[in-house]
Order: sequence, then structure tokens, then C-alpha cells
Amino acid sequence: MRELRSHPGDGLKVLRLFTDGASRGNPGSAALGVVIEDEHGMRLRGFHRWLGKMTNNEAEYHALIDGLKAVKDWKPDRVEVYLDSKLVVEQMNGRYRIKAPELVPLHQKASELLREFPDVTVQHVERAKNRGADALANMSLDARVKKTKTGR
Repeated sequence: MRELRSHPGDGLKVLRLFTDGASRGNPGSAALGVVIEDEHGMRLRGFHRWLGKMTNNEAEYHALIDGLKAVKDWKPDRVEVYLDSKLVVEQMNGRYRIKAPELVPLHQKASELLREFPDVTVQHVERAKNRGADALANMSLDARVKKTKTGR
């Protein structure tokens, strides 16, 4: 079995970053999940974190910020970011305005981090293709919060 590396070393061409924020209630108990893969789809790192009480959109931004911080030290040539939050993707790409005041500082922080990469894209991905990050976020929630009847 291959052991996950906390730092794959310099010289990586492409890193794929999958992030997901989850909230049970909106606002409600929230957590994030992050998966980092190399260009061949090999998982390099996965982690989750309990966030406390916040909206789902705030949790999505926290997941993006934590993920960007995690890949920053690896200095990849390119970062491909994938989220299943259409709102956050469109806000990060400048196509949607940020109406919720609590999202403004989170958007600013994520934007600052994105500017540190020479080549980065932020793309929407269907939830089914973001299962790893989703599972990690829900693992963190499951440790703290009972599931509702809908299982979310």
C-alpha cells in the first residue's frame, strides 16, 4: 500500500485540489474536506476540519482557503481547483457578485491565495466527482453531529 506524502517535493507540474464545505442546517454545524491529487489522479493528501456554526457557503470558502494553503508550499506549475459549489466557483471567477457580507473577507482571502500561483483555474464539478472531499467533510460532521433524516 502506498503511503500518502505530506509534501511530494518541488517540481510537481500539476496539482488537483478538490474542496468541499458542508453544513447541517444553514447556518448550522459545519466542516470542510480537502483532497489533493497529482496530475495522474494519485491522492497525495486528504484532510478535514470541524468549523463550528456557519452557512454552507462560508464552509465552502473555508475549504477552498484551507486547500489553497495546503498546496502553496509545493509550488506546483499549475493548480486545478474543483468545487461542487457553483456559487463559490462563479464568485471566484468574477461572474457572480458577492451579496452576503460574511463572504466578502473569505472571498478576499481566497483571491489573495489564488494570486500566489502562476497558473490556476477554479472549476465547478458535480458532487459525484467530488466524493473524496465530500466524504471527508461529512466524516468531520459525523464525529460531532447526528445525521438528519435526509442523511446530510
